Amino acid sequence: MDWKSDLVSEDGCFVARRGFAAEDIYRAEQKAIFGRQWLYLGHESELRAKGDYVTTYMGETPVIVTRGDDNAIHAFVNSCTHRGLKVCLNDRGHTRLFTCPYHAWVYNLDGTLRGAPAMTLNEGFCKDQIALPKIRCQIWQGWIMVTLNPDAPEPEQALAGVRALIPNLDMSTYTETYRETFRWATNWKVLAENFMESYHLPMCHAGTIGGASKLEEMVCPEGS
Repeated sequence: MDWKSDLVSEDGCFVARRGFAAEDIYRAEQKAIFGRQWLYLGHESELRAKGDYVTTYMGETPVIVTRGDDNAIHAFVNSCTHRGLKVCLNDRGHTRLFTCPYHAWVYNLDGTLRGAPAMTLNEGFCKDQIALPKIRCQIWQGWIMVTLNPDAPEPEQALAGVRALIPNLDMSTYTETYRETFRWATNWKVLAENFMESYHLPMCHAGTIGGASKLEEMVCPEGS
């Protein structure tokens, strides 16, 4: 698979690199990255009180991360086990329970089913055996790390190289002081590459850090 081949129009103008647009590469990413790796979903200081929660996506999987009644942080799929609707529609907040807005199935903060209207009339209904699917979740250096892969190495092992780069930082002591939210109309890799490449700093950030950037000391790839 050529991850860097280009798609061009008839007149030779650049249209899109295959790695950003091809459906087969998108599916491969969903499986290899979002389906198997540890992903960062926030810092534990964001969930200070029992019932605090954040929601997000791991690829195409909707996720809830919350601090439970046991004061531990739990992660589970944000999808009612009955008909699949999201049980939490907000990005973040505080709650005692998660209630599906479709049929009012109610889930505890650890994802277990608390109640389901009229379902006890079904002879085979076992409330104690129903819960939102759990997602593997661990705290690494204060960061909330989750993975859909039950066989992924522990974060301390998987991220050992990262830890070696910052041996003197105790990130578990970090606290969130403010928050800004940006929604980017772009492929996630475009955003990641922008922040990894400093070639744009002299032009786009001329009034701040651009003046400290030395192009003559950079190795800037020619291609997009």
